[in-house]
Amino acid sequence: MANLKQIRKHIASVQNTGKITKAMKMVAVSKLRKSQTAVVATRPYVNALVNTIEHIILKSDETQHPLLRRPESMKKVALIVVSGDKGLCGAYNHNIVKSARKFVEERRGELETIKLYFVGRKAYEATRHIEGIDRTLVADGWERPVSEVALELSKSLCESFEQGEIDEVFILYTVFKSAIQQSVVLDAVLPMQSILTNVDADGNACLGTEEQKTIEETPFIYEPSQTEILDALLPRAVMVHIQRSLLEGCASENGARMTAMDNASKNAVEMINRLTLQFNRARQSAITTELIEVVSGAEAL
Repeated sequence: MANLKQIRKHIASVQNTGKITKAMKMVAVSKLRKSQTAVVATRPYVNALVNTIEHIILKSDETQHPLLRRPESMKKVALIVVSGDKGLCGAYNHNIVKSARKFVEERRGELETIKLYFVGRKAYEATRHIEGIDRTLVADGWERPVSEVALELSKSLCESFEQGEIDEVFILYTVFKSAIQQSVVLDAVLPMQSILTNVDADGNACLGTEEQKTIEETPFIYEPSQTEILDALLPRAVMVHIQRSLLEGCASENGARMTAMDNASKNAVEMINRLTLQFNRARQSAITTELIEVVSGAEAL
């Protein structure tokens, strides 16, 4: 039977761990509410912005915007990887790293260059052994505002795309569905046809007949001009798309951490109950042994 002092020490250790996991769960719940609110608020804005751009393209004579043109060759790819900067969030970081490695291995043979941009240190550190890729840590976790990180990434990637340094841009992140359900998604960011669902590979709008007829008959007035509006909205659409993906990843991380810490707290309670039962049995056994020794000594006298 285990020593009573050791069991008591083990119980105290598990109790302290349980307090920590419970506190981390409460912090994750608070952060999850904020990030979930931001995600829900961003989705309608992204849809409205995309629809506006599609309508302008349909009414515009100028469809060959640099961000709408598809390069002749797709040999230079950039991948934005959104992960966490801390652990204790279940399989959240592992799933992202696994998907990033799979992307690199599957496309390494057909590409000239692969550039990885990391938001979150965990995936950055986990991929340091992959050879033949250019890795950049853009942001170490969520200390910086998401909008600031998204703006920095979108500016850099749009410039590289227009200059021909990058042919395609993807973003790997986790879509938030609920606190207990998240899924890793690979989205295309550039060229812009990947975001504009109703624009074909040539940069022309391809809306449904009824919707297209409605737009053509609506007397929109564009000021200062359609081209200048597209020059402003297309880079912004890239930025907003990246920002939404970052917010989804942040909410998913907090949801995964909340679930993991909740399970850890429940396991701590179960372990404390099991150790307490073990402690009581050990103490009862020790008392019984002492009583037997006393009775045996009395009989010997």
